[in-house]
Amino acid sequence: MAEGTLAGKVALITGGGRGMGRAMALALARAGAKGIVITSSASPAELRVTERDIDDIAGRPCGAGFTADVTDEHACWTAVAETIARFGAVDILINNAGLGMKNVRQGRDPFWKNDVAAWRRLIDTNVNGPFLMARAAAPHMVAAGWGRIINVSKSGQSMIGPNNSPYGPSKAALDAMTLIWAQDLAGTGVTVNALRPGGLTDTTFSRPAAVPGARKAGRPVYLPEDMGPPAVWLASDASAAYSGCRFNAAKWDTALPPDQAAEAARERPVFAAPRRPCAVADAWTEPGTAAAVS
Repeated sequence: MAEGTLAGKVALITGGGRGMGRAMALALARAGAKGIVITSSASPAELRVTERDIDDIAGRPCGAGFTADVTDEHACWTAVAETIARFGAVDILINNAGLGMKNVRQGRDPFWKNDVAAWRRLIDTNVNGPFLMARAAAPHMVAAGWGRIINVSKSGQSMIGPNNSPYGPSKAALDAMTLIWAQDLAGTGVTVNALRPGGLTDTTFSRPAAVPGARKAGRPVYLPEDMGPPAVWLASDASAAYSGCRFNAAKWDTALPPDQAAEAARERPVFAAPRRPCAVADAWTEPGTAAAVS
């Protein structure tokens, strides 16, 4: 999208020092965001590098890095408070921080061989972390009458794949939370959507052998930068008609006008359509045919 798309907007991105978080932060800087706060639980050096890169792209001081553990309620409140103190608002929250299966075990063992402490740490990060951050940020967005929450998700197949527990269930929970939060925030000016990279991405998130192995086998490997264009669009005024939706960054065609690219990249939720009237029912419409719910 054009420079200036996010002029005056302030974003908070968890796990923003590396990989997809860093790529989205730099994309938001190119789109003219007023302020971009990135957090990490244990990589202050990477935060500093990304902070400087944000400033270089923007041509002014607009990046800020904070060490914050998303599993710590106080740290989440502090990150939001620091964002507001630094830039005057928190308009955009990208819940990107997460742990993968390499943090639970190195092999492909079944669930009953998972380390319990590692299981709890992953669930705490991938499920409770987005909740705590959104809980801290949402009241400020509602009070302002405008906000964007973007949850970084995964494919529906990976959620139910064998030997992928608890990572798969954690992302299924995040997709359910996306739909629930979108309904809770309907009519407030705050939207909630999920964005997934499309498949295996060339970052340090995956097991060390995963990316080389996929390339050797001829399977697709995506770049973290693919997340940039859809993240900018979802963070902008242009996405106001969409909430409770899923988007696949790998399907985003930068040659198309952004609104058309968004529809082409939109996917139905991984859950069955609700039987009762629902504020986000349009999220289940055929992708490529209509704007989703307001």
